[in-house]
Amino acid sequence: MPPRSRLIGLGALLLLLVISPPFLSSYLLTLLTQALIYGILAMSLDLLLGYTGLPSLGHAAYLGVGAYSVGVLTTRYGAGFWFTLAVGVLVAMVVAAVFGLVALRATGVYFLMITLALGMVIWGLAHRWVSMTQGDNGISRIPRPDLGLPWSLANPLPFYYFALGGFLLALWILWVIVQSPFGQSLVGIRESESRMRTLGYDVWLHKYIGFVIAGTIGGLAGVLWAYYNGFVSPADVELATSVEALLMVALGGRATLLGPAVGAAAIVFLKNLVSVYTHRWLLILGAVYIGTIVYAPEGIAGAVSELQSKRGGRAGRPQAKAEA
Repeated sequence: MPPRSRLIGLGALLLLLVISPPFLSSYLLTLLTQALIYGILAMSLDLLLGYTGLPSLGHAAYLGVGAYSVGVLTTRYGAGFWFTLAVGVLVAMVVAAVFGLVALRATGVYFLMITLALGMVIWGLAHRWVSMTQGDNGISRIPRPDLGLPWSLANPLPFYYFALGGFLLALWILWVIVQSPFGQSLVGIRESESRMRTLGYDVWLHKYIGFVIAGTIGGLAGVLWAYYNGFVSPADVELATSVEALLMVALGGRATLLGPAVGAAAIVFLKNLVSVYTHRWLLILGAVYIGTIVYAPEGIAGAVSELQSKRGGRAGRPQAKAEA
């Protein structure tokens, strides 16, 4: 897709996200807000999976760490938004820094299994550290943030725009990272680690920094999720949440940033709308995923790019003949 067409498409999408919510029902607005928050989580995982080539089965840990930080600080100490935001993101960054030291000792399927085990550590703490996390009961009655604005974020529409601001911030940060020389080096590592070592790059350090950044952005998603949901429990850090994040990236398209966000929206809407009519919505979601892998292995974003390329090729043929 040409850069100009891409910019026009992104501008149209952003305009739609800004002007359409006042005309949506409260239910659809709720789903759209969920999609934005999970979009942040999926984009952060895309930095690992899509750009660095590191699939993780424990990425929900950072969502949970950020969310539990908000839950504890707001319900026990009455902390304000900016403090909980800083602590939630910082704790997620520290956890990612520690986990990265362990996980990056392995590669391939062993890396995948280690991230799974580390994610289960957080899940176990959420279950067993009852004095802090309330165990299976979770932490409830998390109040919406008070930013001193003339409108209350307790209402769905203002909170939607609040979540949209967080989404755009995360998108901008990640876009700057992947467009930088550091981001390009991550792509080089994904393609060939040995070649990057030969060129003098510290491969382990690059992967470690990428791992920590991904966990930090995942913590931002957790902060927003806790304020949106008003409740955090071990279900937010279980394996199914990490698998859903992987599906979002694969469905939307790896190494595209916006692709995983689109995948997040698709899965959120499918999960909530289809589950109204059947309890077997997981089978439908699995069928959608299998169909995507078979017919669009590069995800939704890849399919759109391929369609645009074909249209461009067809449009260019008559012109080429005329010139001939």
